[in-house]
Amino acid sequence: MVTQLAASKNFCAIPVVKSPKDYQAFRINPPPSNRIAIVFDSAIAGNSLTICIEIFDPGGKTPLHRHSMAIEMFYILKGQAVAVCDGKEVQLQAGDSIFVPQTGIHELGNAGAERLYVLCFMIPNENFAEMIRSGLPAELDEEDWQVLGRLETEKPQKAGRY
Repeated sequence: MVTQLAASKNFCAIPVVKSPKDYQAFRINPPPSNRIAIVFDSAIAGNSLTICIEIFDPGGKTPLHRHSMAIEMFYILKGQAVAVCDGKEVQLQAGDSIFVPQTGIHELGNAGAERLYVLCFMIPNENFAEMIRSGLPAELDEEDWQVLGRLETEKPQKAGRY
């Protein structure tokens, strides 16, 4: 262990640190009901991954799709979800997670009357972040800020606001 640590002294890995005020949010699915806030992606982290928070309004869902190379994992932060993967349906709630293997045909949707908040990991990126960024810019609202754990005073300030 000491040898590994000594060898690593010649390298300096600078971590990337962000807070929710740094997240950029977009709407992508027509009609654009879901919002996706990018936490980390290839452009930020320098690796082929995407980590985001997807926010589903009641009735919102992803289209049925698959990834040719990527694996995807969803962790339910708040709300109730229904996931379908290769024809198998499963109900999820806060604290549950689901792993979708590459080529798994899947969708995820809001199964409740409240918003659904999902932490999503995709490795490799497979152009997911680029698709998100090509969407319509979106704002995070008060409910979003509460779920992301930030107080009113910590939200980003818009120009001209005091």
